[in-house]
Amino acid sequence: MHAQTIGRRGGPGPGPGSDRLPERADVAVIGAGLIGLSIAWRLAKAGLAVAVIERAKAGDGASLAATGMLAAAAEHEPGGEALSPLCLESQRLWHPFRDELEAESGLTIDYRREGTLVIALGRDEVERLRFRYDLQRRDHLAVEWLSGPAIRAREPGLRPTVTAGLFCPDDHQVDPARVMVALRQAFRAAGGRLIEETAVTALIREGGRVTGVETVAGALRAGTVVLASGAWAGEGSLVPDLALPVRPLKGQSMALQMTPRSGSLSHVVWTEQVHMAPKGDGSLIVGATVEETGFDPHLTAGGLFALLEGARRALPGVEEMQVAGVWSGFRPTSDDDAPILGEALPGLVLAAGHHRNGYLLAPVTAEAVSTLILRGETLPVAAPFGLARFAARNPGESA
Repeated sequence: MHAQTIGRRGGPGPGPGSDRLPERADVAVIGAGLIGLSIAWRLAKAGLAVAVIERAKAGDGASLAATGMLAAAAEHEPGGEALSPLCLESQRLWHPFRDELEAESGLTIDYRREGTLVIALGRDEVERLRFRYDLQRRDHLAVEWLSGPAIRAREPGLRPTVTAGLFCPDDHQVDPARVMVALRQAFRAAGGRLIEETAVTALIREGGRVTGVETVAGALRAGTVVLASGAWAGEGSLVPDLALPVRPLKGQSMALQMTPRSGSLSHVVWTEQVHMAPKGDGSLIVGATVEETGFDPHLTAGGLFALLEGARRALPGVEEMQVAGVWSGFRPTSDDDAPILGEALPGLVLAAGHHRNGYLLAPVTAEAVSTLILRGETLPVAAPFGLARFAARNPGESA
């Protein structure tokens, strides 16, 4: 696994082993994380021959390290106005995406729709929360201002020092472990081929077009190649001429086990320091640090202390919860914290740089990439997120 793990919370088993690398496919997807498998599933459902190639195991990057929040409102920050329409469209698409995924995999993904609370402790935090509320209202996001007593009526386990909060009714959540197993199952049921523990070493180019990939197991010819390798998309070895502005942003997280003695949460709860997400199996996911450390996977005492202290500051019952697991992962972050979608070279399509919004943006990313490949059309909501935008900001550099 690309992330260091100690007693990490798991999900259902991964299913059967890897497929063999075929000689040809209509589409080759590099990366079997949430984004890669979502795209591949959509294309396989449309009748294309799709092969997904993964250097490790499916989901081993950010996909299984994530919390699974679908938080278009809670994640909204100053400067995020351009991203908001894409997030809202994907939030709308999550309902049919969930229904199809559960129906075609035969599995549930613990989709929870209680909504999200963003809370403030103390006067200074209330002022900053009011600023966030005004921003969300100005950008037409669904949000409600709640008093401290109203917040504690929804979540009695929170401290009395919670003085105000926001309720984001449309910000739901899923269980990443369940989503990844369901995607794998649905993709294979649609006829897709998943090749794990097989690194892609180069792109095959002919006549100015990408026509396949070279791997440690041999060559795969494909009509289209999709680069969806998460934080590794920007390493440069496959497409050095593109210099993709994607880097890893490390996050440490932990799972606690809620008990009758400790109390529990019903909603996802955000503070200024952490977010806490209750899952259907009784665990509480606490995340996540934000660290510019490259691909250093190590867990640190400081990172874990920050998570526990941030959670305890709002929810004293965490002191009674057992630690079920701790882990780190790498968010795939672009230079403007927004995804990079669309054709970069003839035959090469990008789906990278989703930052903290991978789960939220999975349905719209799958829709945008499949529409481009199947019909040669760009979804209007995805049009602003091509690679060319970085060249426009840095006119002295080529894309």
